[in-house]
Amino acid sequence: MGRRHIESESTKCSSFVLLCLALISCSLVYAFLSVVLRPSNFYIFFSPNFIWNNGDFRKLYAFLSVSSSVEEQGGRVETDSNGDECCRGIENLELWGAAVKWGSDLKFNSSQECCKACKAMCTGNDGPCLCDTWVFCGNKETCGSKFGECWLKKQKDTLNPDRQEAGEKVSWTSGLIFGKGEGIVGLETKYGTLHIKLFPDCAPHSVAYILELLALRHCAGCEFYRAESRGESWDSEGNHIEKASFGPPFALIQGTLEAMGNPFKKIPTEVCPTIRRGSVAWIGSGPEFVISLANHEEWKNAYTVFGSVLPEDMKIAEKIAQLPTKPDVWNNINVSVLEQPVPLLLRRIQTSVKTE
Repeated sequence: MGRRHIESESTKCSSFVLLCLALISCSLVYAFLSVVLRPSNFYIFFSPNFIWNNGDFRKLYAFLSVSSSVEEQGGRVETDSNGDECCRGIENLELWGAAVKWGSDLKFNSSQECCKACKAMCTGNDGPCLCDTWVFCGNKETCGSKFGECWLKKQKDTLNPDRQEAGEKVSWTSGLIFGKGEGIVGLETKYGTLHIKLFPDCAPHSVAYILELLALRHCAGCEFYRAESRGESWDSEGNHIEKASFGPPFALIQGTLEAMGNPFKKIPTEVCPTIRRGSVAWIGSGPEFVISLANHEEWKNAYTVFGSVLPEDMKIAEKIAQLPTKPDVWNNINVSVLEQPVPLLLRRIQTSVKTE
C-alpha cells in the first residue's frame, strides 16, 4: 500500500508540472502571435536593420495611430481622430507677416478655430489665399490680455515663412495654410521631378523640416534606395485586387531625407491617415520615408503623411519602381533594394502647379 501511495503522489506531481509547462507554452505562443500579427508591426516592411552603403545603420522604427482620412477628386482632405478637418500648428512659435486681420479684433477659444478662420480666407474660389498664416495665443497665464487673440497674416514667401520668435518662452502657436497650387516642392531625380503637395495643417512639424531642407539648397545624402512595383496585387489606380496578396512586392519606393551636415531631430507623430496612392509618409520619426504606389488600408493608421505626389507625376514613381533591384531580407521580410540608389534634390517650384 505504501508503494502505491508513493506512485500516486509522483503521478500527481508529474501532472502538475506538465500542466504548468502547457500553460507557459500557451502564454508564450499567445504573446508571440500578439506581437507578430498586430497591425503596428507593418514597420518591419521598411526597417532593414543592416549595414548599408557607406556604413550607415538603418534603424528600426516605431509608430502610433492617431487619425483617419478622406479622399476628394482633385486633392486630399485629411482629418484628425475626431473626423474634423486638420487644423494643427506648432506651439511656442510666432510667425510674422503682414496682418490681414488683427488679433485684438479677432478672438477665439482654441487654435483650431483660429486656423479655420484663416482657411475660410483660402478657399481657392476667389484667386490666391488672402490668409496663409495664423498665430494664436492660448495660454491664459502667459498671454494675459492677449489670450485668445488670433492674428491672420500673409507671407511674402510661404515656403520661407518669416519667423518672429520661437522657444519655450513664446506663448504663441502658429500654423501655415497652403492653397491650391501653393506649398508644392519638387523631389528632383534623373528620371524626372516628383511634385509634392505639402500638408502643413496636418503635419506642421514635418513640413517645417522640409522647409528647413529647402532653405539649405542642397540635400546631399538624400536618395531612394528601395523600389517595389505594384506587381499583381494592385491595379493601375492603386486598388487592391481581390484575393491577391499584400506583397511582396509592396508597391512603394523608399528613401531618406537627411542632408549631410544637417543634424536630424526626430519628428513627432502627427496625423496618420490611411496610406493612399501618392501618399508621402515618414517611417516612424523620419528621416526614412516612403511614397506609396497603391492604397494600403492594410497598414492601418500607422504613418505620418506629410504630403502627396501630384497624380500626373506618379508615372515617375512607377518608373523608379521598375529599376533593377536585388533581393534582400529585412526582419524576415523579402524586399527589393535598388542596385543603384537614386539621388534626390529638393527643389522650390517657382510657379503654381495645377492640383486638380
